[in-house]
Amino acid sequence: MNLNAQFEQFQQSPTVAMGDRIQSLKASGKKIIGLQQGDPDFATPQAVIDVATKALQEGLTHYGPSRGRPDLLSAIASKLTRDEDVSYDPASEIIVTHGGIHAYFSAMQSILNPGDEVLMPDPTWATHVNLATMLRADVIRIPAPVEDGFIPSFESWERAVTPKTRALVVNYPSNPTGIIPSREYLRKLQDFAKAHNLWVVTDEVYSSLYFEEKPLSLAAVEGAKERTLIVHSLSKTYAMTGWRVGFLAAPAPVIENALKVGQNSITCVAPFIQKAAAFALTDPGVQQETAKMRDAYARRRALLMKLSTKLESEKVIVVPPQGAFYCFLDMRAMKMNDVEMCERILEEKSVGLVPGSAFGEQGEGFIRMSFAASDEEVETGFRKIVEWAEEQ
Repeated sequence: MNLNAQFEQFQQSPTVAMGDRIQSLKASGKKIIGLQQGDPDFATPQAVIDVATKALQEGLTHYGPSRGRPDLLSAIASKLTRDEDVSYDPASEIIVTHGGIHAYFSAMQSILNPGDEVLMPDPTWATHVNLATMLRADVIRIPAPVEDGFIPSFESWERAVTPKTRALVVNYPSNPTGIIPSREYLRKLQDFAKAHNLWVVTDEVYSSLYFEEKPLSLAAVEGAKERTLIVHSLSKTYAMTGWRVGFLAAPAPVIENALKVGQNSITCVAPFIQKAAAFALTDPGVQQETAKMRDAYARRRALLMKLSTKLESEKVIVVPPQGAFYCFLDMRAMKMNDVEMCERILEEKSVGLVPGSAFGEQGEGFIRMSFAASDEEVETGFRKIVEWAEEQ
């Protein structure tokens, strides 16, 4: 019997697939240092768990509003004003989603028609490309080589635009590179989108995880809100990856479409989870705990930079991340396929990583290493990577 031939165009999520594989290896008794996945090693704040538990006991176990509970919608609106300096109407411009991926899926489903073209930097998170392709859009990759700081030039953006182009998708701080463009660059990017009448889908799930200047939300650029869709999640900032709760903030007509997407795909996000999410976004004590998590990521980043200087390897170059919790290791000097490198490092040094080519052609020869792991695992894992490279 025939299957959907479209799925021959892409593979499983490389990060999730590698995570599944490593979980299987660990279950078999093998000790693995897992630096492949962006899953914080911190526990969800206990106060958030307590709110969810109480909500379960009080009976919040049935269907909830498909747009989202009013308390969570209000909490999201307050968070966006507080952290991103953007104002959204919780009743018409926000929808609660089943994590950031569902927010992105809902956004793209709401604005694209089959055959529309979507511009995305290369490298970028593979799911951005795969979901757009599933929706039968044509993804045009814009080169963002390391020599340009992993940021596409405006000449490259301009060359890619055609009458069929409908949207551009960006993710800053970036997965996999940790790069954050300057505020001036982001303003010019919005000018570019306006000039070509494009939607801007901005994945800002790492917006609170930055190590230098606070990143600018693309929706905060003057006059940009009417064409900008913010994809967000509680997963990274609040160590709530398994809770699967996120949101989409966008113009009201987009949210009306996204509501139909949600009603016909997930129905709603579990009400007890929504109750806990509203608490997480607004409770001062929880904000203090997330600040400690950010401090830990900054410490691990500094540790990696110090180790890189100390070990002086010309085969493993750390490209300093400005945000998120990933290092995109430049290992092109190895003259080896990055998929093979990851396979061998896993087999020979028991360290889980993701090949850079999973994020696009410009990632070939790079390896993504997460530092959302303990200090000890980050240091030991990086030393093992360098050790392996020097042995070749």
